Amino acid sequence: MQHRELGRSGLQLAPLVLGGNVFGWTADEAASFRVLDAFVAGGGNAIDTANVYSAWAPGHRGGESETVIGKWLRQRGRRDDVLIFTKVGMQMGDGSKGLAKDYIRRSVEDSLKRLQTDYIDLYQSHQDDETLPVTEPLKAYAELIKEGKVRAIGASNFSAARLREALEASQQHGLPRYESLQPEYNLYNRADFEKELQPVCQEYGIGVIPYFGLASGFLTGKYRTEADLSKSIRGSSIGPKYLNDRGRRILAALDAVVARHGGSSPAQVALAWILAQPGLTAPIASGTTPEQVQELLKAMHLHLTAADVQELNKASA
Repeated sequence: MQHRELGRSGLQLAPLVLGGNVFGWTADEAASFRVLDAFVAGGGNAIDTANVYSAWAPGHRGGESETVIGKWLRQRGRRDDVLIFTKVGMQMGDGSKGLAKDYIRRSVEDSLKRLQTDYIDLYQSHQDDETLPVTEPLKAYAELIKEGKVRAIGASNFSAARLREALEASQQHGLPRYESLQPEYNLYNRADFEKELQPVCQEYGIGVIPYFGLASGFLTGKYRTEADLSKSIRGSSIGPKYLNDRGRRILAALDAVVARHGGSSPAQVALAWILAQPGLTAPIASGTTPEQVQELLKAMHLHLTAADVQELNKASA
């Protein structure tokens, strides 16, 4: 397995990033520790979280995921073995949000405390703050990088126009640049990224670490009929969005590729397809059990043929 550099950051990561959105939410502390242990044991080294995880859950304020990861880092002594990615910008439980310079400075200190670390490997703007010039967060990040609290920065949920504007501003003003983009991207949801964002990322050499690589679980093949939607809480939202003629075509193509790669699964093929796309660094995927994580990690070793990719591209066009 060959590690990949994230943009021009110097960060070398295995080609699957562990999503930390479930930690402290659908996976309690003990379950989260087991998932993290399994991920590192299987060759993974990059963990993605955010200060807002999981403010949406009743009784949560945000920071729950970072807190669990921080405890794991401390108890296991694994800080030097992993890359920690976190984010700032989305609305926390107390209503605070945005990318104002002072707010970023306060938020990074909170994240560092919860993560029990002196530095963050990749600090990301979780969503654009269009009330501010693109330079404002970049100036905050410049200070944090100079102080050694952040190694590299990334963007998430940016439009192509604002991402380009930020990258050009970095060049013009000598500010750090976004080395990564975290967009929604998978076999079902392709068009928005491929049409506008992918060309910008390739032009500037930006690493891409997409979220929802399995389309909320639809691409695992678990949900194929209306009856399947009752298998989990997510089923009610998956049905209206994905269970249609196009979705079934994609599942059929995944099944065909799986049949040619004995021992693989639809989830592994869906993630391997992302890895085969131009400029894609590593998909983000999450799990709540070691078994799920071990299954996902196998995608790093699954090499699709050109015919496999073409079949999946055609079915999902």
